Formats: sequence, C-alpha cells, structure tokens
Amino acid sequence: MVFPERFSNLPEYAFPRLRGLLDAHAPGGDPVMMTIGEPQHAFPGWVSSILAANVDGYGKYPPNDGTPELRKEIAGWIERRYSVICDPDTRIMALNGTREGLYNAAMALSPETRNGARPAVLMPNPFYQVYAVASLALGAEPIYVPATAETGFLPDYAALPPEILNRVTIAYICSPANPQGAVADEGYWRRLIALAEQYDFRIFADECYAEIYRDTPPPGAMQIAEAMGADPERVVIFHSLSKRSNLPGLRSGFVASGPENMKRIKQLRAFAGAPLPLPLQRVAEAVWRDEEHVAANRAAYAEKFDLADGIFGGVDGYASPEAGFFLWLPVEDGEAAALKLWTETGVRVLPGAYLSRDVNGANPGAGYIRVALVTPKEETERGLIRLRDCLYV
Repeated sequence: MVFPERFSNLPEYAFPRLRGLLDAHAPGGDPVMMTIGEPQHAFPGWVSSILAANVDGYGKYPPNDGTPELRKEIAGWIERRYSVICDPDTRIMALNGTREGLYNAAMALSPETRNGARPAVLMPNPFYQVYAVASLALGAEPIYVPATAETGFLPDYAALPPEILNRVTIAYICSPANPQGAVADEGYWRRLIALAEQYDFRIFADECYAEIYRDTPPPGAMQIAEAMGADPERVVIFHSLSKRSNLPGLRSGFVASGPENMKRIKQLRAFAGAPLPLPLQRVAEAVWRDEEHVAANRAAYAEKFDLADGIFGGVDGYASPEAGFFLWLPVEDGEAAALKLWTETGVRVLPGAYLSRDVNGANPGAGYIRVALVTPKEETERGLIRLRDCLYV
C-alpha cells in the first residue's frame, strides 16, 4: 500500500513528543501543568443557560457559514474592536475553531503555481504547527523565517530575497505571537501589508490572542489595511473565543476578509467543512456581544504577568510578554531544562524546539521553554517560583 510523501518528514507533534520525553520519569513534586495553552479561568456563567435553552438545535443541520445572527454579532464585534465595517453576508464566516480556518483558507486561496514556480508560504519560526501542514498539503514550500530576540520576536519577511518573495502566495503571522507574546504594532503591519501589495501575496493574520493584553489593545491587520487603503482581499483575519472567553471547547471562531476571498473559502466549506452545531452558535452570539467577562479575564492574566515579572525580573534574557499568556524563557537547552524541571520539581513545560523547525542546522526555539500561565493565580505562582529556583538560582 502506498502512502503520500508530502507529510512524511513531519516531526512528531509537540505534546506526544513531550510525553515521550517526560512520562518515563516520576515528577519531583506535586505536578504543576504549564504546557498546553488551555485557558482555565471560568467562562461566563450564563453560557450554560443559553446552551440549555437551545439544546433542540442539535436536531437540525447548522448552516455552513454560521447563522445570520452569529455573523451579525461578529461583524458588530469587528466594528467595535477595529472600527472596520464588514458585511456579515459577504465578508465573514463562522469557524469550528481557528485551526480549521487557518488550514482550509490556504486550500481555498493559494494557487497551484506562482510566477511559473512552486508556491512558497511564509511563517514565523517558532510557529503554530498547522501553518506548515497547510503549506505541505497544497504543495507549497514552507519558508520558516526566524522570529527571535534580534527581530523583536516577529519574522522579518522583508529581509527575504526577491526570488522567494516572487513565489509567495500566503504569509502567516500570529500577533500577539505564540509563544513569545510579541505584538505587531502599526508600523510592522504597514510594512508587511506594503510588502504583500508589492509582491502580490495574502496575509493570514492569526489574531486569536488579541484580547489578552496588558494596557493597549493590539492593532489588527484588517484595521491597518483599511487605514492604508489596501485591497480588502489582501488580509484574511482569524479569531476565536477560546482564549478571549475561556471557551476552547466551544470551538467557535471566525474568518473575515474581502468578498472574493470569502466566496472561495465558503465554496470549499460547503463541500468539506464541519459547521458549528446550532446550540453552540447561539452561545457564541451572546459571547461575542459581551465584553464584561473579557475585561475580567484580561485583568486576571495581568495579575499573572505581574507575578512573572517579579519572579523573573532578575533573570538574564527574560522578556516580559506584551500580550498572550505564555512566557518564553531562555535556557541553555530546552529539552534538558524541561526534563530537569519535571524530575526535580514536578513543573511541566514545553521545550521551545518542539514549536520550531531546524533551518540550516539551527533551531530558534532550542534555547527556550514555553510556560503557559493558564492555571489559577496561586498555582501559577507556585509553579513559577519552583521553575526559577530550579533553573535560574
């Protein structure tokens, strides 16, 4: 039996790989899990009553694009957040979580060739792993661009040579960045959008951490593109309720772009998509409409940012995150640090190399660990102190 070759070189996914590293060893203390970015703050209490009131919706096929009511609420949120008006019928589609959209939008929008050559897809390194799988699935060459301290933890796509840029169909960018917490400011977005206009590629803006920030809301790709007068098809944005509202299991997200992009994305979804069940769409309508719980969630993360700054303020190379809910901590060797931390303290973190790819013999994540600040404040503090005392004192 023959199998496809296009995924044959994929490394093992990060979390099975982590289990292989750690699970043969007993923890050195009461376990504190700081690996996966699964929010553990409470979601709004009224979610349950809305779900119960709409449970009969499980007896119906949901609309592929999202209910008109949900798309209207998403459009209202985009306007309030970014001062951009999006027609809910032509520029917005509900998603079953952003990972689905980040993958399928590439299938729908990337051409088979670019300027007579194999297309290229840009992505930061380290990165959310679906970017690479989408690139390989459509036959493109994934271009892993370092997002290191030297580049402000964001990729410098403009530094790539023209022979690559002339083949680019899609550039993925995550802001706030996972795992580093860096924010693309207005200047960064303007430079990237201008580069995309120059070389005629699309920007896929993964903005699912955009509502977890300290003081100033991160600017959005669509917001800056409209201010520049760029082609509305130039930018495709992706958001979800997972981090914003502590509802990762709801699987409610959206994609928004220009009408031609969305027409093609919706067409593919009609053949191959999995729409969100109607009761969950009713919940999502209310959650996108409410900001009170989001502000409370943001305040809880701000307290943990402050904890981390106090605990790691004296650590050489520590960079306080601008947004998101991860720490990206420098170590000599990420795997060795994660193993030491687990066996000596019971704190479980993710080696940075598991989120990155080797390029020219170097892995930009190898000298880091990613620490998720998703547990309750007291548990987070306990884990961070153990981590500091084990690895830095």
